Amino acid sequence: MLPKKIIEIRVSKALYRSKLPDLDYSLNPYQGCSFGCVYCYAIHFTGIEEAANNWGEVVAVKVNLVEVLRREVMHTTKKGVVGVSTITDPYMPIEARYSLTRRSIELLLAYRFRVSIQTKSPLVLRDLDMLRTHRDKVDVGMTITTMDPSLARVIEPRAPHPLARARALKKISDSLIYTWIFLGPIIPGLNDSEEHIEGVIGAASESNSLVIFDLLNIYDRTWSYMKERLDRDEVTKIYRVVRYGSKGYWSRIKSLVLKLCTKYGVMCIDFHLSDPFETNSWPSIRKAGYIGRGGGSQKRLF
Repeated sequence: MLPKKIIEIRVSKALYRSKLPDLDYSLNPYQGCSFGCVYCYAIHFTGIEEAANNWGEVVAVKVNLVEVLRREVMHTTKKGVVGVSTITDPYMPIEARYSLTRRSIELLLAYRFRVSIQTKSPLVLRDLDMLRTHRDKVDVGMTITTMDPSLARVIEPRAPHPLARARALKKISDSLIYTWIFLGPIIPGLNDSEEHIEGVIGAASESNSLVIFDLLNIYDRTWSYMKERLDRDEVTKIYRVVRYGSKGYWSRIKSLVLKLCTKYGVMCIDFHLSDPFETNSWPSIRKAGYIGRGGGSQKRLF
């Protein structure tokens, strides 16, 4: 489903230095996101007021992004890992019209950057030919917070069905491309039960994917959006746990996730373990160059 309103904008910069420990740069072909997920931190960072105030309904398209990116990669000497994307979904339906994500990735790969894709959309399969050709320089992550479609409709109202995401990831992994699932955010009282978490870990096992899991982080604008769309009692519980009891809560949830990962033989990483010198951290895996060695490589890393 396309957003209700599309704004075409021109930009002067394409690549930004990333503050995430596992990425060197971020690339966001769009601002705003038509999936309208209630928990999305990008509401706070999108930079387009109309998109933030009408989350899920307004998307800005950077129509000159590829031209700007071409200039940048031709003059950027330091290569690195580029996250596509960090404050939008690079494969939401509007990408089928503009193809900014595909054209940007093609350019980055041509100039020997490594690309890490994170999406909720099976539209990524459109680019499987390109990803397969450059499997040594790409990895693909799929955000799956639950395999329960009824809950997904509440917290991710316009995102693709969780099963469609899991199936797409398996096709990518079967093409010997490194794959991972982002199980996040884990939200108190919503998707933190053993049943919800086990469903996602099972999907990771099916696709031989790494799992990265994370707790909900509350930003002011995101919190306001959640309060508008979730039950009041649910929102109160979420706030109390995240603001005042996250340490003990997270310890219990982490133990549950790791127990299920052991059960299914899946490698799982707490995103909070972000020290690049820690062998089992996600940044160290990327920096060591394991990414791109094929979907079957995850279980052989350690």
